[in-house]
Amino acid sequence: MNYPNGKTFSKITKQTNKNHKTITNAGNRGMNLENDLNLSNDFYNENNYCLITKRPTPINIVKVDYSKEARIIDAYFEKQSTTDYNGIYKGKYLDFEAKNTKNKTSFPLANITEHQIKHLERVLFHKGIAFFIIQFETLNEVYLLDASFVIDYYYQGERKSIPYSVFKEEGILIKRGLFPSLNYLDAVEEKYFKN
Repeated sequence: MNYPNGKTFSKITKQTNKNHKTITNAGNRGMNLENDLNLSNDFYNENNYCLITKRPTPINIVKVDYSKEARIIDAYFEKQSTTDYNGIYKGKYLDFEAKNTKNKTSFPLANITEHQIKHLERVLFHKGIAFFIIQFETLNEVYLLDASFVIDYYYQGERKSIPYSVFKEEGILIKRGLFPSLNYLDAVEEKYFKN
């Protein structure tokens, strides 16, 4: 397939959005869930669909090298981080964690830490919307799965993973596109806002 500029699909490697952030082509999508979510959030936020931000990992900087540019040489985590993303959509608080697995048949619960579960339990207690976005990298599929469902699995202790079949039955497959690269708001709309 050739584009108007004469380049074939596989030769187009990068483009930038209006904030000069790099957007990878469709051939590279799915390789980095966090990048896809960040690009999607940039699109959503710039177009006022919602206000979702990536929560920074709290670090304490010990040593910086200023010889060329300010470069952190030594640092340590101040405290455990909670979840990856939070914000507001249609007047509701959203909080979610993004996880990736190369496993084709299940998602290992060992990928989730107890403090993340505790944090999401508190979000649910306060009537916020909490969920996981989980990518099956080798299948190139990304699902939204409600946090309460994952929390139940986490505490049951009967299994050390959530079977892929559960994602097919209980999760919502998130569509890929160009803008946004990962259209998770459609899945949020379907799960939490349709009556």
